[in-house]
Amino acid sequence: MKTLFDKIWDSHVVSTVEDGPTQLYIDRMYCHEVTSPQAFNGLRKRELKVFRPEKITCVADHNIPTINQEQPIQDPVSKNQVDALGKNAEEFGLTYYPIGHEKSGIVHVIGPETGLSLPGMTMVCGDSHTSTHGAMGAVAFGIGTSEVEMVLATQCVFQSKPKTMRISVKGKLKPFVTAKDMALYIISKMTTGGATGYFVEYAGEAVKSLSMEGRLTLCNLSIEMGARGGMIAPDEVTFEYVKGKEFAPKAEAWEKALAYWKTLKTDEGASFDKEITLNAEDIEPMLTYGTNPGMGMSINDRIPTPDTIEESGRKSFLKSLNYMGFLPGEKLMGKPVDYVFLGSCTNGRIEDFRAFAQIVKGKRKADHVVAWLVPGSRMVVQQIKEEGIDKILEDAGFELRQPGCSACLAMNDDKVPAGKYAVSTSNRNFEGRQGPGARTILAGPLLAATAAITGRITDPREL
Repeated sequence: MKTLFDKIWDSHVVSTVEDGPTQLYIDRMYCHEVTSPQAFNGLRKRELKVFRPEKITCVADHNIPTINQEQPIQDPVSKNQVDALGKNAEEFGLTYYPIGHEKSGIVHVIGPETGLSLPGMTMVCGDSHTSTHGAMGAVAFGIGTSEVEMVLATQCVFQSKPKTMRISVKGKLKPFVTAKDMALYIISKMTTGGATGYFVEYAGEAVKSLSMEGRLTLCNLSIEMGARGGMIAPDEVTFEYVKGKEFAPKAEAWEKALAYWKTLKTDEGASFDKEITLNAEDIEPMLTYGTNPGMGMSINDRIPTPDTIEESGRKSFLKSLNYMGFLPGEKLMGKPVDYVFLGSCTNGRIEDFRAFAQIVKGKRKADHVVAWLVPGSRMVVQQIKEEGIDKILEDAGFELRQPGCSACLAMNDDKVPAGKYAVSTSNRNFEGRQGPGARTILAGPLLAATAAITGRITDPREL
């Protein structure tokens, strides 16, 4: 009796050090411009080649601008990192999708949408949100730069095997409750350290009912509760999503792959190190009030008061509220917002833009709100145009930007000014994450859309 995680992990074990880590074979590694330069330099120093270049895909996403991408990058540090990635990919014979390439975009968006990420794989990247790809029914996790070098040189990585956890969400989600709301709800219950040391499998009716893109959002946020990664067993939703994608198996190879993928589920009676069960009917539209993703609540709730917080955490709780300019016990409903960000590897896919457009259609953006709508890839841009979503957004006073990580993190030009409030569909609300002094409220695309229209935090169910 094996869990889904054990099936995939065990089938990729090359060797195991006694009382030590596992040497794990990696099916695919993604490289971006921030965490790879030192790894390539390490190869040069040791005069090594990339062992299996066809298993590596490179793309620039963190540092790139989201306007005027056809022009040279102005920031010298960003330009240097992006240029270095291109040169390293060329020198070592790796696939590289430069800015403007039809398959360019955020690494965790392009992997699934092109069929590079597939069920049953092991996948790594020098980026914590690699957990996103686990939605395909894969073991995917972030690694450090020294480990990036290890995979480049050997296509293997040393890892201690995590414990396993299953989080089951029973029942059906209410209308206007999205995968992002489910993820923020789970993290609020688990706290930011509640899954530390575990690899999480999401299960239950509410999880199975999610679209592929909703599942990608859910697994993306696994890392925010301390988990090593998150995954969902592949099913017909997965297979239908993968079928026909550029790098997916074709013809006889498809049938063979499909037969294997259908075995990728936790066996009846298999045991997990920890089991958590939650009810979908308890989940409302969610948002955060503090400076970590675990500080979340439903839109109609009030911020907790210090007496409800464990004594050891009260000082950091009050520090967080002071940074955000909020008071214990108050509601966030009706609070004015300055910026709205739709995008990132959490919510930068076509479904997120469809949801946003559904809310803003026939309405107008609040004049004082600065809105950055940033597709996760060139393929998403193409879909937006084909479906006429760009026209809906334009008529409502919004401007579409070019693909990239954008305002998820302050490593490019899209920085929220100090003291300003941003309703963001990204994954982290740490101090300074979106710019020095910026105040981030995490939410899903529906709540972001209502904030952009009304200029304040508004329940999407009201619109």
